[in-house]
Amino acid sequence: MEHQPTSFTPSSHSSSPKAGQSNLRRISRTEDSSLYPIPGLAADILHMRVKDGSKIRNLLRFATARMQGDGRDSTGTSLRQVVFTGSGRAVTKTITCVEILKRKVEGLHQVSKLYYKTVKEVWESPQQGAPGMTMDRTVAAICILLSKDPLDPHEPGYQPPQILCVPTEGVERHGGLFRTAPSSQHTAKRLCLDDWSVCPH
Repeated sequence: MEHQPTSFTPSSHSSSPKAGQSNLRRISRTEDSSLYPIPGLAADILHMRVKDGSKIRNLLRFATARMQGDGRDSTGTSLRQVVFTGSGRAVTKTITCVEILKRKVEGLHQVSKLYYKTVKEVWESPQQGAPGMTMDRTVAAICILLSKDPLDPHEPGYQPPQILCVPTEGVERHGGLFRTAPSSQHTAKRLCLDDWSVCPH
């Protein structure tokens, strides 16, 4: 059975052409099908395509459920990796999704790659017989791999798993950014950065 990549592509809103062309409407938008800029990815990896109009809540609900064990790959095992891609104005949203998912699913290794891709847009005029236009644009894009399994630490763009808990001894060094939990004991407590609650020992 041939492996097919799993993808989730929410709908996005159309953007308007430049000034003087506001009467045109976009009828199609296609991106080049270039390979991932990260080597060694599985053929059936979960691929989250982030668009400018995507809802972060929907993206994270889907990705979190798959990475926390609800999803299975073609071999019936739990998904171990997910890759997020976004281009143009969706780059910032792509990074936001990755950072939130790393807080929801602990211990994820990360590799990030910046690259460029070609986007072809076809615009048409609502007036019959009026000429339309085709635009070929080169836009910046980002590809981020998150993996439960260790990745090559020498790969450019690699980041080790985040440590979400810090000892309260470091609070003063951070200018009081973190709150400490009241305690009658002199032993150090740890704070979780994602929900500001005290972590269990």
